[in-house]
Amino acid sequence: MTKVLVTYDMFREGFDELVEKYDVTFPGEKGFYYDEVLEMIPDYDVLCSMFDFPVNKELMDRAKNLKLVANYAVGFDNIDIPYAIKKGITVANTPNPVTAPTANLALALILDVARRVTECDRRLRKEGHMMAVGVLENLGVGVSGQILGIIGMGRIGRALAKRAKACGMEVIYHNRRQLDLETETRLGVEYIGLDDLLQKSDFVSINAPYTPETFHLIGEKAFSQMKSSAILINTARGPLVDEKALIKALKDGEIRGAGLDVFEFGDYPMPELLGMENVVLTPHIGTQTLQTRIEMARVVCNNVIGFLENDRPVSRVTPVYKW
Repeated sequence: MTKVLVTYDMFREGFDELVEKYDVTFPGEKGFYYDEVLEMIPDYDVLCSMFDFPVNKELMDRAKNLKLVANYAVGFDNIDIPYAIKKGITVANTPNPVTAPTANLALALILDVARRVTECDRRLRKEGHMMAVGVLENLGVGVSGQILGIIGMGRIGRALAKRAKACGMEVIYHNRRQLDLETETRLGVEYIGLDDLLQKSDFVSINAPYTPETFHLIGEKAFSQMKSSAILINTARGPLVDEKALIKALKDGEIRGAGLDVFEFGDYPMPELLGMENVVLTPHIGTQTLQTRIEMARVVCNNVIGFLENDRPVSRVTPVYKW
């Protein structure tokens, strides 16, 4: 019987069909540690991994029966894709369920930083009266009529573009490949070079995948090109932004503020960010709704069953081309 190993403890209701069909091993509440999976993996045909679980050369070399890695995420930088291809291992992800909630969060961060929502909330709670938030010294900025530059125009970038247009924003974008004219026209967006995007945008949202080519895509040079009134949003992957350069840009007034759902060094934003009033931080909650997480589990199961039974579509990961 086909054996499936799940590295994380997640909503079991999304795994019902998988359990009915195959021999599925779930962990306890804390999930399996890497060393545990390394010991177990030779016996399994399928690995269901979380976005932060490393599926590397060492693990795949021990996985003599492994045919599929079904990642519980849209991102797959935790997996050595070239080596998986070399080993003949298929990799799948969950793009559709994460699109809308991640785009919603990106828009929420845009509005929060622009209107200083979290900053004013903190001040009001601390002082206990509305005069703590002055009439003139706490002015935010509007979004209608402003330019949003989107870096990475995949599913999430396009979903964000629709939301931004509904708020009255002008949207420009940069991508490794320009969209076709019909899609650009439907979305109402304009393709532009990265340097020009940075110079023109009032808001810059990063929605690109993390690859060796996109590491520190936004760094010291990029911040020097941005408007001093610009706001940076990152709901993609932390290492796309040079966090030290970001802190310097915020301190020196090279940009107005930032909204970050991800951080360069994993779970720990640099301490300087924690004390900045013009920065809004969220702990990687782009997909953190009950409905989304259950639907992601269902997509993982569909990927596994579709791969093994060939009876439904599989969200296969293909190599990411250079920017």
